[in-house]
Amino acid sequence: MSLKPRKVDFDTTWCVLLETVKSVITCAKVNRTTWNDRFSDVYALCVACPEPLSDRLYVETKQFLENHVQELYQNVIQHGDESYLSQYHKYWEEYSRGSSFLNLLYGYLNTTFIKKQKYSEADLSYGGFSVESADQKLEIGELALDTWKRFMVEPLKDPIVKLLLADIKNDRMSSTVHQTVLHGVINSFVNVEEYKKKHPLQLYEEVFEAPFKLETGDFYRVEAAKLKDECNCSEFMEKVIIKLDNEDFRSRKFLHPSSYSKVTHECQQRMVADHLQFLHGECREMVRVEKRKDLSNMYQLLKPIHGGLGVLIQEIETHIKNTGLEAVKNLKGDNIPGQFVESILEVHGKYTELIKVVFHADQQFVGALDKACAAAINYKQNPRHGCKSPELLSRYCDNLLKKSSKGISENELDDKLANCITVFKYLDDKDVFQRFYSKMLAKRLIYTQSASMDAEEAMINKLKQACGYEFTNKLHRMFTDMNISTGLNNDFSDFLKKQNVSELGVNFSISVLQAGAWPIGQSNLPTFAIPQELEKSVRMFETFYSGKFSGRKLTWLHSFCNGELKFNHLKRPYFVSMGTFHMAILLLFNSSDSLKLSDIMEHTKLSEAELKKQLQTLTETKIVVLEDDASLDSALTLNLNYNNKRTKFKITSASTERNTTGNRTDT
Repeated sequence: MSLKPRKVDFDTTWCVLLETVKSVITCAKVNRTTWNDRFSDVYALCVACPEPLSDRLYVETKQFLENHVQELYQNVIQHGDESYLSQYHKYWEEYSRGSSFLNLLYGYLNTTFIKKQKYSEADLSYGGFSVESADQKLEIGELALDTWKRFMVEPLKDPIVKLLLADIKNDRMSSTVHQTVLHGVINSFVNVEEYKKKHPLQLYEEVFEAPFKLETGDFYRVEAAKLKDECNCSEFMEKVIIKLDNEDFRSRKFLHPSSYSKVTHECQQRMVADHLQFLHGECREMVRVEKRKDLSNMYQLLKPIHGGLGVLIQEIETHIKNTGLEAVKNLKGDNIPGQFVESILEVHGKYTELIKVVFHADQQFVGALDKACAAAINYKQNPRHGCKSPELLSRYCDNLLKKSSKGISENELDDKLANCITVFKYLDDKDVFQRFYSKMLAKRLIYTQSASMDAEEAMINKLKQACGYEFTNKLHRMFTDMNISTGLNNDFSDFLKKQNVSELGVNFSISVLQAGAWPIGQSNLPTFAIPQELEKSVRMFETFYSGKFSGRKLTWLHSFCNGELKFNHLKRPYFVSMGTFHMAILLLFNSSDSLKLSDIMEHTKLSEAELKKQLQTLTETKIVVLEDDASLDSALTLNLNYNNKRTKFKITSASTERNTTGNRTDT
């Protein structure tokens, strides 16, 4: 093969080339030598001297293709309507395959003649040229497809589409159809324009997709009405889901992928959206009895519909709210905090699982759960009074974290505390919870009632994660004070050794707390004179503390202190824990078995009201006996016949619960 341009007789060359072109377009056998020779002929015509013959070759090839497709068209219509589809499909498969080979045979013409005349992307975008310009030449493969469109698709589109729609309807009615033929014919509307850069699916959408969607909508409108008349709501939903699944599968058998979602949408509109009132009317009862299968089907049908889920979401929210309110209203009996929290957690856990399984953890339903739980938790039985939930939750936490909480492992405790945070997040009055929690934490820390300091710290960290550092700042400072106080007690012991003080006469330990961190008021503190037995300890500690920290002032909160006395005046000894006021009163009986209230008041410096309040507990426990009506002249006598089954016990103070032993302020 010579690449040198030469003079070529077009008619002779074209006559030979045409025979091969006919074989190629019909997918007949062409041997390699013939193929190479004809490829050379195309090249020779394109570079012929004195003038290239590319234009004439293009025109003759175009004419051949038009004649060939017109001939195929006549063959199709001669077979009658019933054979349109199969004949069309047979010729299309042959022609489309042959046109791709023909494009290869004309490769040189495409690259040197046609592509150079084509408009570039810049021309089309900014130069004002149109893709559809009449003088725009197509590559031979594209020309072949365009010829098929003009001379086969355009004249046959109406009867072919009619037959396609009829066969698809037969498939819906479970009749046998030729899937390969249907798929091939439908996708031919896509393939004939797939070479286009803009709107390659326009023919497919206009010729087939639009009438198909219309027919599909009409078909399923009738089907839905029929099902609604024949079935209850549960059966209706199940059958609609089956039909939607079948139609989606049918789309994938026959249609172009661009149609899948459009067809599904049309089916959903006709079978679901058109019957929203009917479906919404059934939501309340389904939610009330918690029919999970029906609710799952309802969700599946309503989710794709614009505004379809609103009623179902609202019914779910209302149902959860009512269930939660029913669980927490009118709690009675023992351990109401425990009943409250566990009831809320039971409701929350139940519907969290339901939403996860039935509604696939859809965030809209999760939001409905949150709103419902918040409404139940923050419910006020009496609008004039505050919500009790913050207090109940804080008391539940207190019960968990106290030493009295028995039979619970560390992992179980951590899980329960995590559940507390679940309830806590729904509280509106988190500040109220904080006030209660800090008071109870203070009591646990001061009186060493915490079951686990690790658990205490873990709970504070959980609160910090939920509400931030500021929310738990004071709680962290309370922990810090307790750690510092431990060190101070050790330093105080070292100080006593250096002062050659062998002993104080009592076992003495103290907690020094920051005034701003602990929930303890310093105003209206009762007047009190510490017992003589404690004076040395207090004086020595003040000396130690003032030497260690200059500029700090200690304020003693005696009403928040505890002490332990040993009763030696009875048949057997008793070890009794009590408040400092009780201890001061009882220590006076070391020198006498009976004292007047006025004498006790003089020694302790307690007010008359405070003294009588403290005596109430002592007389109720029968440790002492009070004569007459508790006037200042009345005598308080030690009960020498006192007896108790336990040799070690605690007297609870009659005054408000105290949470600390010492308080410092910076001055």
